[in-house]
Amino acid sequence: MFKELEQDILQEEVNDNETVVVQYAASWCGNCRLMKPKFKKLARENEAASFIIVDAEKFPESRKLANVNNLPTFATFRNGKFVNQVQTNKFESLKELVDEVTNN
Repeated sequence: MFKELEQDILQEEVNDNETVVVQYAASWCGNCRLMKPKFKKLARENEAASFIIVDAEKFPESRKLANVNNLPTFATFRNGKFVNQVQTNKFESLKELVDEVTNN
């Protein structure tokens, strides 16, 4: 599943889904825009996880869940708890993060 949040409700998504992968982004962030199609590709390949894009500027409560201070940041959650994060514009690093949470 892939979605872009329209409200600051990431905590609900994390609680309602076993495995969640989040891309924290912002409209001004060029690397965020470059990573979005790659993030969507991983979403199509990993149906067991929920892939969510969060606007880190608009949704501060969601941003706090992973202590985001740089963009793009990708974070994983499992069973309602934060697992790991990576700040990257490299597909390989994102894929490793996703594999870590979806292959366990």
